[in-house]
Amino acid sequence: MWGMLDNFQVFDNDLSLVALQTYQDCGVLAVDTETMGLVPRRDRLCLVQVGDEQGRVSLIRLAQGMTAAPHLQTLLEAADLVKIFHYARFDVGMLRYHLGIETRAVFCTKIASKLARTYSPRHGLKEVVQELVGVELDKTAQSSDWGAVGELSESQLRYAGNDVRYLIPAYLKLKQMLHREGRLALAERCFNHLSTLVELDLLGYDDVFSH
Repeated sequence: MWGMLDNFQVFDNDLSLVALQTYQDCGVLAVDTETMGLVPRRDRLCLVQVGDEQGRVSLIRLAQGMTAAPHLQTLLEAADLVKIFHYARFDVGMLRYHLGIETRAVFCTKIASKLARTYSPRHGLKEVVQELVGVELDKTAQSSDWGAVGELSESQLRYAGNDVRYLIPAYLKLKQMLHREGRLALAERCFNHLSTLVELDLLGYDDVFSH
């Protein structure tokens, strides 16, 4: 059961089978990661967060050297389940490099924000959630040591959980805006291109489209 701290569950190295089955019945999932840095080949993946529309959040702590999470992989590779990320390019790359997960059916709220919220230059998760959901995210735990041995602090748990908790409401608003402005099909083509972009990133290419 989800319990104790704001409907959180914490797992070590993979989702439980029960959690997997629960999330498989959802239409959309919010997903995020926490890492030791921004370079997949150098920095390890420490935590994966998953949340659904009912606010059930799972935090999966990954031990150093973990290279597979079969239940999480089954969930993220399901083609009929939309996975919502903010800046999916980074998270999808980390999941592919460290766990071999080929994430399918991706919706990126950062890309969606840039296509829909053209009146604003600010497309970070904090700004998107504040405007569209009316919640101010506390980002003080963002630069934490996510690879430290031992239990996550309460501030880390809340930070990690909140980064997925408000993604689905933001996704619903952005999808409405994209549809209204006639840009939803364009956004979907951008999302479909992410797998190629991630592959280029992991191979070390810069902008192959530049002159």
